[in-house]
Amino acid sequence: MSKADHMLSILWLLKSQKRITAKQLAEKLEINIRTVYRYIDALCASGVPIISDSGHHGGYSLLGHFNEAPLVFDLDEQKALIHAAAFAQEAGYPFGEKLSQAVAKLKMYTNEEQRHQINLHEQGLDVILPQADASQVSLLQEVEIAAAQSMTIFMHYQKGYGSVTEARHLDPYGLVCWKSKWYVVGHCHLRKEIRSFRIDRIRKLERAEKTFERPADFSARKFILSGVLPDSDKPDELISVKITGREQALDDLCGHWFLAHALVERSQLEAHFKLEERYILYDLPYFLLTYGGTLRIKEPQLLQNQMIEVTKNLHNYYAAAQLD
Repeated sequence: MSKADHMLSILWLLKSQKRITAKQLAEKLEINIRTVYRYIDALCASGVPIISDSGHHGGYSLLGHFNEAPLVFDLDEQKALIHAAAFAQEAGYPFGEKLSQAVAKLKMYTNEEQRHQINLHEQGLDVILPQADASQVSLLQEVEIAAAQSMTIFMHYQKGYGSVTEARHLDPYGLVCWKSKWYVVGHCHLRKEIRSFRIDRIRKLERAEKTFERPADFSARKFILSGVLPDSDKPDELISVKITGREQALDDLCGHWFLAHALVERSQLEAHFKLEERYILYDLPYFLLTYGGTLRIKEPQLLQNQMIEVTKNLHNYYAAAQLD
């Protein structure tokens, strides 16, 4: 048996008996008693609350409440879970209360030294995201449960920024948190295709008395990304975009999620991308406005014309507002 197997065996024996001696452990596992001592020390270092009683009726036993939480995490694993919880809470994770309870339980079932180290690492990392909407929590919980149980949902969904809602039946395949917004991805019965819907635009939601079968290997994450990233399966339809400018501005541009996947070539003062026409017409001009005069469009002429049109419309809009 490996060291890990022996340690798990010791843990199991400790859980199954009120008290057991090192000699008894050595006999049951057929190992040297000194090896038992080393494994006991290793378990304690991993956060297992093992109590050692000396005397004629002494031996090893587990702290009572540990029987309810047999998993063992080392310090790095505990730190990773604490840090991941911080990201999840800030992103508006719908089961935040249970997550907080899990973190509290993790701290409870560890030794004093590890608890001290966990607190230090917890204080050393913060996450700042746009404030999550607390009103979405119940909706997120309902959608997540429906997706896990393969249950169709019925919802009233607000399209765009208007006030009109549409009734939809949806088979929810999964939830995605994208740019601080939550989306549900699934099969829309009305459109008869896979669509994504923003959780904050759902005005009413209930589970329908119907189940569905989720497609094998379906990824809600990949579906969302496929709608915002260039279509690499159609390279002939991509348009070449070349942008020059200051090195730091180009660094930021090339590293942004919107353009990073479209980068073809980069020199110190020029970046070459390939994008679909729809991004050049509707998204990229507004995105480039944030860089002011630090960047210049070299090609295509289509993007230059769009930038002129966008800035002209903005100028006319605010000039007219001053006359009102």
